[in-house]
Amino acid sequence: MAVRDKLFSLLQYPLPHHALSRLAGTVADSSTPWFKDRLIKAFIKRFGVDMSEALEPDPEAYATFNDFFTRVLKADARPLGSGIVSPTDGVLSQYGRLQGGELVQAKGHTYSARALLGGDAALAEEFMNGSFATIYLSPSNYHRVHMPLTGTLRETIYVPGRIFSVNQATTAHVPGLFARNERLVCIFDTEYGPIAMVLVGAMIVAAIETVWSGQVTPLAKSPQRTRFDQGVVLEKGAEMGLFKLGSTVVTCFAEPVQFEEYTRGGKIYMGRTLGRGAPGDVPTF
Repeated sequence: MAVRDKLFSLLQYPLPHHALSRLAGTVADSSTPWFKDRLIKAFIKRFGVDMSEALEPDPEAYATFNDFFTRVLKADARPLGSGIVSPTDGVLSQYGRLQGGELVQAKGHTYSARALLGGDAALAEEFMNGSFATIYLSPSNYHRVHMPLTGTLRETIYVPGRIFSVNQATTAHVPGLFARNERLVCIFDTEYGPIAMVLVGAMIVAAIETVWSGQVTPLAKSPQRTRFDQGVVLEKGAEMGLFKLGSTVVTCFAEPVQFEEYTRGGKIYMGRTLGRGAPGDVPTF
């Protein structure tokens, strides 16, 4: 298994990542009824998607595969817990404290907050002694991303890069994966200090979108920063963005978080309590 996973990872290096993703996006945006209906139904069967949670449970009601993939859930499908909540459905692959500004990617692999946040040393310093949580969204998951806390958007940083797959096999074998892939860094100021929500692109991910600016993944050669001086305020649990096809969200907290006891590699759902402020920290939830 380990040899197969390593081979799978190595084979991704020479692939034209962005071209493949653009092709996938074109296919996913097809509105040809017979094609998109077959594609959606095959996907539901293959990945066991629970359509009873969807606001629109009829697969044929979606105009395109992308509309189905980014489907909205019923209002009561993801109740909000207390404290800091999970921003999305997925697998909670890693979580904990940053150690010397480093985050854990997988066993034996770490990467720096500075690299993840686009190379900004001053910004990374804000998170040097904080905590992080990494959630991988598999194809079967709900693919909208929500706020773990109420926050005011300070800035976004689009960071260009490769778009390796972000599944378990690649995470275990591609060093610095989340700091190499294309990503959108969203910095919010909250009552619990700054948080960075990093939406990481991946192979076959056609686009990343946010609620304040729509599609935000251009093919730029250098980081693109956007300041939001007027303030975009999003409440805890409010939608902040989505993936067109699956990927990963890395959330960094400037302050230490006392996480709930979760199994690394186990499932988590949007709205579940992820953690609270560590003892002695402020504010309390």
